[in-house]
Amino acid sequence: MPEIARFYGIIIKMYFIYSEHNPPHIHAWYGDNVVAIAINDFHIMSGGLPPRAMQLVLEWMKIHQKELLDMWNSQNIHKIEALS
Repeated sequence: MPEIARFYGIIIKMYFIYSEHNPPHIHAWYGDNVVAIAINDFHIMSGGLPPRAMQLVLEWMKIHQKELLDMWNSQNIHKIEALS
């Protein structure tokens, strides 16, 4: 699973479509915690993160939502600017 961003100890990854399922989503790791979050509406599909880490991931996703959807649809997986 390619890493697409890393910030504040959080790692964001996205699977390739052929090995993953809809809806479009990302996976985020923070320590031992893992969450899958839908890109379209930001609902939690599985798992969870501590509140502050979750807030940072959601903020980052909102900034990069269009780029994330484009990446999911095109399979052009690449690094995205980290949250600063």
